[in-house]
Amino acid sequence: MSYRILWAVVAFLFAIILPSCTTVYGSWLHLATVISSEASSLTPITHLYTVSPNLIALQIRVGEITRGQQMPYQPLPQDRINEKGWIQRKGQFIGYLVDADRSIMRTLDQFQGVDLADEWLETPSNYQIISPKDPTYDQAKSPITIRHKVKPLGIAEINPYQFKSPENHTIYLQLPYPLKQGYPYQLKFQGNVLQNTAFIYDPAKIRSEAVHVSQLGFHPHDPAKVAFLSTWMGIDAGVNYKETKKFWLIDSATGQKVYQGDIQLSKVQYENEDKRKRNYNGTDVYLMDFSDFQQMGKYQVLVEGVGTSFPFEIGQKTWEKAFYTSVRGFYHQRSGIALQKPYTDYERPRTFHPDDGVKVYQSTIPLMDTNMGLNLANVSAFEGLIATRTNVTVPEAWGGWFDAGDWDRRIQHLNASRLLLELVASDPDYFKKLNLNLPESQNSIPDEVDEALWGLAVFKRLQTPEGGIRGGIESAGHPKKFAASWQESQTVMVYGPGIWSSYIYAGVAARAADVLRSYEPKLAKEYAKSAEKAMKWAEKEYAAYTGRLSVEIDNERNLAAAELYRLTGAKQWHQIFLDTTIFTKPGVKLFQSPKTRQENAAFVYVQTRQPSVDSVIQDNARQAILREANTQIAWLEQTGFKWYKHPNAPLGWGNSLGKPEAITLIRAHQLTGDAVYLRAIILATQFSAGANPDNLVYTTGLGQRSPQEPLMADVQAMGINPPPGITVYGPLDNPHQWKRVFNLFAESVSPWPSLWPTTEGYFDVSRYVPATEFTIYQTLAPTAYAWGYLAAVNRH
Repeated sequence: MSYRILWAVVAFLFAIILPSCTTVYGSWLHLATVISSEASSLTPITHLYTVSPNLIALQIRVGEITRGQQMPYQPLPQDRINEKGWIQRKGQFIGYLVDADRSIMRTLDQFQGVDLADEWLETPSNYQIISPKDPTYDQAKSPITIRHKVKPLGIAEINPYQFKSPENHTIYLQLPYPLKQGYPYQLKFQGNVLQNTAFIYDPAKIRSEAVHVSQLGFHPHDPAKVAFLSTWMGIDAGVNYKETKKFWLIDSATGQKVYQGDIQLSKVQYENEDKRKRNYNGTDVYLMDFSDFQQMGKYQVLVEGVGTSFPFEIGQKTWEKAFYTSVRGFYHQRSGIALQKPYTDYERPRTFHPDDGVKVYQSTIPLMDTNMGLNLANVSAFEGLIATRTNVTVPEAWGGWFDAGDWDRRIQHLNASRLLLELVASDPDYFKKLNLNLPESQNSIPDEVDEALWGLAVFKRLQTPEGGIRGGIESAGHPKKFAASWQESQTVMVYGPGIWSSYIYAGVAARAADVLRSYEPKLAKEYAKSAEKAMKWAEKEYAAYTGRLSVEIDNERNLAAAELYRLTGAKQWHQIFLDTTIFTKPGVKLFQSPKTRQENAAFVYVQTRQPSVDSVIQDNARQAILREANTQIAWLEQTGFKWYKHPNAPLGWGNSLGKPEAITLIRAHQLTGDAVYLRAIILATQFSAGANPDNLVYTTGLGQRSPQEPLMADVQAMGINPPPGITVYGPLDNPHQWKRVFNLFAESVSPWPSLWPTTEGYFDVSRYVPATEFTIYQTLAPTAYAWGYLAAVNRH
């Protein structure tokens, strides 16, 4: 017998001898399990936890990926390179040619691991539980039933278009008798597949995946502090916790109970959560409210008979820490600058900069005419740019932010600049003091404004002498396989100036000028002048335009006029706003239709202090914001996990649960200071902050568990970990339309991906694009806006 096995046996016997010493024997049993893992070649149990007193779950991770890397390609005479760029040596594929010069290759991913047979895992007789102390388990007994679900943990390309995924198996064992508090048990497995595992049933010391809480934590004065309880074991296999009555907060360091509360049913699994008559959970969801607890510290939620949550903090800086990480996601997506220390550990060369020899050509098609804009001409962006490309270069076309899997920098990104500027304006004193560790952090401008200007400045440079704003910068196609951003070899082009892009820019530039007046008056005047120039150009083009216009253009025209009126007080801009606003009558909805959206203009006008402001329209706009916020609160309360989305909208690509939906609620709180709205804001953030069935924070680098495979072309090309601060789209509703993508990793998913409930249907696989993608304005911006607002409001 080896010394490791001997120590494992001693540890287990020691645990049995000392049944009264919970802390001591708990640690010894943990040691026994760990030592046994070292001593055995069998697959270990990654995590054992209880779901209820007679239901335990085993998590088993199998497989590991070693990511391929870029390296110099040193050809050998026998090498064969196919038409796609794959390199074959001695009959084996070794990598992929990244560049046209054939000097750089990206090696294949490697996968190590074993396959676990579903049939074996789902056979009750292969599992036996025994206890030397519990008389109901004095002889080994098998579970009554077994439930089994599997999720992939990433994806490796081990050969050209051949993929393999590590897997996380969760096995639910329905036991014949309930476990007894404080008693030791041992799980034994038949067939030389899994390692035997010892544990003590003590929910206070067992972290359970059934207990969900925000991993960002709470501020002591937050009017909402909640956690959730739910378990979905597979199709038609939810867990009913109606007999579970109590929960506690326990101090993470001492285990001492510091708060007790009652568990409440939040949503029954068959109750609708929106107007689409959908329930997104697949099981009952329970709420645990500890909003009145204000003592600072680190805690876990303990559920009677179940187990504990991940640790979380109640403290003064919890939201500030979350905001810091999320807003720095913008920096990690910057183009035209090297990412380097001391500003980040995620290092990357400078990209798309003219000083590096990058040429950007002028195309004449406006962004609004393409499918990446308003698609007024019914043409794809790539086709339109290529067809209208000229030989004129635009050296000032650099900067801005990248989106997820592309190198585009489109005018829509200015919605992020707008929210960052609006956030700073909500509490200038607070945001002036925050240091985001940016290259600009030593100047006189708040860091959040500097970041907003990084996205805005590129369009200021793209302004034509006449005043029109080019709609963005785009390559001739999606990134080439395994090519990083600084290795782009495709033609890069800028869109032609357009009415839509010019109105968008005019509004955001005017907002920037308004904010900058307090910090850099000279720069404020530059942006004010540029904004008016863009607006005048757009107005001239708008009057002469003979093509098909759209309501989206009218929305941006109305908003730009509102911003310029607030900035200048000029009658001409005010009149345009008055002529185009929807808020001329009381009772108007904030969102009249999916396309008629003047919510931004409503908030701008309500906050305008010019002497000539129309108080009736201002009040109508204010009431529309508050009515919409109240409606959102009502629908938020209908969902099990208290997230909000429009009740008629599907949870789909670009509109899912990875980011909080709280902009209108935040504006309502700014206008009223009513704690009802603040409570709703906090509730709306909980799902994305980790209070969800996957116990996953949907922003990289935060919490104990966050996405490891967001869709980032640079990360994939280099085979490295993603930077912090990237908020992904999150799980989808009705994802069956992505069957082609599922086929890449379907062997590592059970049940079939489209059969998972939406709230647990996130698969952390970069190629699952509609879930792992993100954009600057759809996910990064609303996340930073919500968390930043909570950081600022809680200091008062």
